[in-house]
Amino acid sequence: MRSMMARTLAARRLTLLLVLLGLAVGLGGCSEPGGGVEERSAAPAAPCDPAAPPAAEALPAGLVWLTNDADPVFADPQARPGGTFHEALASFPLTFRTVGPDSNTSFRSAILGNQLSLVGIHPNTRNIIPELATHWAFGDDKKSMYFRLDPAARWSDGHPVTAHDVAYTLDFMRSRHIVAPWYNDYYTQEIDRVIVYDDHTLAVIATKPQPDLHLKLALSPTPRHYFCELRADFVRRYNWAVVPNTGAYQIADFKKGRYVIFERKKDWWARERRYFKQRFNVDKVRYTVIRDANLQWEYFKKGQLDVFGITIPEFWHIRTRTPVVEKGYVARVWFFNDTPQSAQGLWLNLDREIFQDPRVRFAFAHAMNVEKVMATILRNDYFRLESAYVGYGAYTNTRIRARRFDLARVEAYMGEAGWQRGPDGIWAKDGRPFSVEIAYSREEHTPRLVVLKEEAKKAGVELRLQQLDPAAQFKKILEKRHDVGWLGWSTGLRPHFWEFWHSANAHKGQTNNVTNADDPELDALIDAFRASLEEPERIALSHRIQEKVHALGAFVPTFMVPYFREAYWRWWRFPDPPATRMSGSLFDPFDSATGGLFWYDAALQREVRQAMADGRPLEPVTKIDETYKPAVMQ
Repeated sequence: MRSMMARTLAARRLTLLLVLLGLAVGLGGCSEPGGGVEERSAAPAAPCDPAAPPAAEALPAGLVWLTNDADPVFADPQARPGGTFHEALASFPLTFRTVGPDSNTSFRSAILGNQLSLVGIHPNTRNIIPELATHWAFGDDKKSMYFRLDPAARWSDGHPVTAHDVAYTLDFMRSRHIVAPWYNDYYTQEIDRVIVYDDHTLAVIATKPQPDLHLKLALSPTPRHYFCELRADFVRRYNWAVVPNTGAYQIADFKKGRYVIFERKKDWWARERRYFKQRFNVDKVRYTVIRDANLQWEYFKKGQLDVFGITIPEFWHIRTRTPVVEKGYVARVWFFNDTPQSAQGLWLNLDREIFQDPRVRFAFAHAMNVEKVMATILRNDYFRLESAYVGYGAYTNTRIRARRFDLARVEAYMGEAGWQRGPDGIWAKDGRPFSVEIAYSREEHTPRLVVLKEEAKKAGVELRLQQLDPAAQFKKILEKRHDVGWLGWSTGLRPHFWEFWHSANAHKGQTNNVTNADDPELDALIDAFRASLEEPERIALSHRIQEKVHALGAFVPTFMVPYFREAYWRWWRFPDPPATRMSGSLFDPFDSATGGLFWYDAALQREVRQAMADGRPLEPVTKIDETYKPAVMQ
């Protein structure tokens, strides 16, 4: 589940905020889309290559061109290419499109990770670093940013990346044919135009002065030569298109419902660039669909998967008491990162009649015994999330505290709202019980929700648990067909309010306002935040918005996890430290900011396999890395 801004920090993998603006993966028009083994079509005989429009104006004088070739590298000079990395998918993606219906799923990060932006952010210093552009400059108007493209930059089909491809992003994102109203609005209301000065020099202009311009204007290009026009059949026609990209990998093969394989480009244009060198090392990345987490664990123990997430306490404390771990063939790592926290919790649909009374929403929150889940199921390994916006530095309102389990408050709110306890102890009004469905997707979350369900019953609230396939669950929530959604969102370097809380995104499907929040005062605050240029004012508005969101009572925060824990086979190697401040995994294969740091050691694999064959144990390995552990948790 991904928010909108290019290279966001993933929660199911934290990626940087620049991804939000880099969702311009071309999916439009003239050439036939690529497919999988079962439906790949031939490439067009003559690719569409419309004539580039002439430059509109002269480059302003006096620009101060900047670059960054001085920040520390974070890859390991010992890293070597080779090997295949095997990872599991809980469900096959509904589409390879990254915009339009059914596109906003976790798999899209694998595609977007291979779409570079004009510039990136260093994951440790958070300074701007080159990606597709080697240099950049800021306009005096505080709404313009200028870029010089790397002349070597190439699409995966060999075509050069030009400034016209960046300009084409606006045409693409504004088109009604992509069926993506959020993007239509954003790229119209927030981005004014792209000016092309020559094939490698351009400017991106915001509609108004902006803070943190690089977070908004570092667009990703769209392969203009791949499309002649966008057509009304875009969604269907390009559902499984393998579109040219600029990153280190490209989809090479897939079989629906079974697997997706990415291959590393042999002559990737950026392989020797400072911040990409000795990264993206594996030859292939294979995602295999294994729908059940317990079955994934069995595949992992047999060496058929290379990594398994063990952040969940049951795995870290209990299920890793297994021979492959205890005999040292599989290593464990606990890595603390320092990132904004995913807004994980219960998202209430305010279009449901039962939640239209705020007193009922507050009672629902006080009926959720999150602390008991943390103390029992989660072994106190997790931390309580206080709001949807934790970890954003000065932008976080630290005065807000999540509503705690409190039977007396539930009684007071429900009584005030005119509800009465029924014979079964459940609150009821006008013959309707306080009974709501919670849509969730991960089997390992079932015990958490069972505790919430049993505790809520004491408060007179009935929870009906509905487990769905991850893609089906997210589709249901995006289409606003849920009562309560159990999910978290990925994050950015700054809080995002408009897509989640503004009424412009309420009461319609395929937007991230899954609560259908529709509050004029909240809208006004969000509009002011979007228009503000001065950081002190933005921070103050951010705090007021968070207070208003808390007062709305549409989101019940649950847990935050300022780290990740993983088990992996011993033949994978890493830098020291093994990940970055902003990493969400040791094994993100693609993300341009934090991914591709690991590499395969064939000799070490032979040693481990021989020890296993001989029944000879190795020294068990558990690494706890606190290099980037937030100071408040020391």
